Amino acid sequence: MIFNNLKRFLAVAGIIFICAAASAQINRKFIDRNNMDLSVKPGDDFYEYASGNWIKNNPVPAKETRWGSFNELRDFNINAVKTLLTEAAAEKNTPAGSLKRRVGDFYNAGMDSLTIEKLGYTPIKADLAKINQIKSLQGVLNQLAYMRTDGVGSGIFSLSVGQDRKNANKNMVNLGQGGTTLPDRDYYLKDDARSKKIREAYNTYMVTLFKLTGSNQKTAEEKAATVLKIETDFAAAQMSRLERRDPYKTYNKYTVADFDKRTPTIKWESYLHQFNINGQDTVLVSTPKFFSSMDSLLNVVPVKDWKIYLSWNVLKNAAPLLSSPFVNANFTFTQAQTGQKIETPRWQRMSSQTDRTIGELLGQLYVAKYFKPEAKERMNQMIVNLRKAFAIRIKGLDWMSEETKQKALAKLDAFTPKVGYPNKWKDYKGLTINKNTYFQNIKNASVWQYNDMVSKLGKPVDRTLFGMTPPTVNAYYSPTLNEIVFPAGILQFPFFDPNADDAVNYGGIGAVIGHEMSHGFDDTGSQYDAKGNLKNWWTPGDRKKFEEKTKAIGEQFDAYTVLDTIHVQGKLTMGENIGDLGGLNAAYTAFKLTKEGQSTTKIDGFTPDQRFFLAWAQVWRGNILPEIAAQMIKTDPHSPGPYRTIGAPVNMDAWYKAFDVKPGDKLYKKPEDRIRMW
Repeated sequence: MIFNNLKRFLAVAGIIFICAAASAQINRKFIDRNNMDLSVKPGDDFYEYASGNWIKNNPVPAKETRWGSFNELRDFNINAVKTLLTEAAAEKNTPAGSLKRRVGDFYNAGMDSLTIEKLGYTPIKADLAKINQIKSLQGVLNQLAYMRTDGVGSGIFSLSVGQDRKNANKNMVNLGQGGTTLPDRDYYLKDDARSKKIREAYNTYMVTLFKLTGSNQKTAEEKAATVLKIETDFAAAQMSRLERRDPYKTYNKYTVADFDKRTPTIKWESYLHQFNINGQDTVLVSTPKFFSSMDSLLNVVPVKDWKIYLSWNVLKNAAPLLSSPFVNANFTFTQAQTGQKIETPRWQRMSSQTDRTIGELLGQLYVAKYFKPEAKERMNQMIVNLRKAFAIRIKGLDWMSEETKQKALAKLDAFTPKVGYPNKWKDYKGLTINKNTYFQNIKNASVWQYNDMVSKLGKPVDRTLFGMTPPTVNAYYSPTLNEIVFPAGILQFPFFDPNADDAVNYGGIGAVIGHEMSHGFDDTGSQYDAKGNLKNWWTPGDRKKFEEKTKAIGEQFDAYTVLDTIHVQGKLTMGENIGDLGGLNAAYTAFKLTKEGQSTTKIDGFTPDQRFFLAWAQVWRGNILPEIAAQMIKTDPHSPGPYRTIGAPVNMDAWYKAFDVKPGDKLYKKPEDRIRMW
């Protein structure tokens, strides 16, 4: 099927709650015909039928790279956050150390562009000078540890503290690949026109920043070439995104002594000490081959080149936080990758930065104003309804044995739902925030977050934490915690409205609650048990049948074309596609248990079933710039919006019946070809 090339990718994994009272007063058209293109047959192009006029009338704003229902909601939320921040920043008499004072000071510092302009790149001069003093390879390694612990830069590998995936109650050190800047390894290794264009823009960006910090043109070009060569070598050593979807491939536990043998240049017990990590006898390594290559590079690349590379790491991390020449260079590089027309307004960037940095301080202000206890209550009930519907579907599967069904039901029953915000807020004790030192505030927060993470070693896993801040417009499933999480920021139309009919709320919010539940049973999540451990709970025969179904889903999405010759990657997007298929089916089952779901009474000319599927479609409507569309095909595990719209419905008999889709229609699949999974 042919769609407009400006397509919409939405990076959401789930959503929220429902109104059970279909009789509630409706104050708006929740399914608006003016947004649809009724000249198109739904069986030929359901995306265009459901959203065609909306798409024509809502181009991407200049400050955005995408625009759709999801972006509209994010735009509402960021403006809500702005109001909270400007109010907090304007208050003169709030006590030092108080919630509002800390949030207001952080935002004020970011908005103080006059001070930031005067400073230029002064905030990073000391770090650049420190790198310039390095004399040896050991000095390079020491600097890498310093950068990670002191909030200076990212380094050549990732280090974090997280769960042991085969013993989910234990925290341990996790090591992974790194060393690159571009969004995916392919941008370094492939010579197609898009990859070359991105590399050229990256080179220009590096040259610009090196010149802004004192290098002449020739020296800056030489430094950029050095960085690109090192990063290309790292890219060649990295495991692809697709390979990293296999949780067994990325589970490699080593004793510290054994890991020393893989990287003889580094003695990990003493090196971990430099990262403030002591007493750990084992590490979990996601990509061992990368570390072998890294060890070789450490010995092959001259120290003078490592100094250039380390300086670049400081520069690229600091650029968005410095004076306008650095910010402008950063945006020019972003523009080349995404097609964004103008820079995001400063207030919006600072609002987002505040949320990213001290989100659980800001979050307390947000939920007090925008998220009421009764909303959380109703959300919890919605999750109960969807869990019941999912259980009904598991029990009714004709391809799964009773033995595996019981394990699946046990896992479903063990799901921990989290709604809105954490029960216990982070207090950021010890984090210094000053209204006059924006860059230092960011650096202080980075140090605080690192130390907070490392402090988890030796303690039981804290299962109360939220992985997203309350204002976030998104949701997630964690396989190691076996939890589904819905921040407060997502609880709005088109996903939910208290005045909407059940069809709209189940097709929106309900489908994405079901989506998050389905992640526990997708190609990756299904490999974790009810306690969050990476452990097989399937019979061999059932697993084989499941994998046959995943293969069919992969082939369905592989056939969708996004831009010219670029196709959706069915294997990369597998988990999200399973989430959509399982989630929409579960939501439909739950909807059919309601009074309205069992009726045929039309609202605004549409039956309840039609409204259910139209609600799903309007969640994913939107436009996207071709540059970011091409990038997201490589990097985003979600399919583009048009194909999320149709990918699940074309496998559901109810959709065919609702819209009278028949053989000969472009989206028609024979009943025996429809993929029935969860």
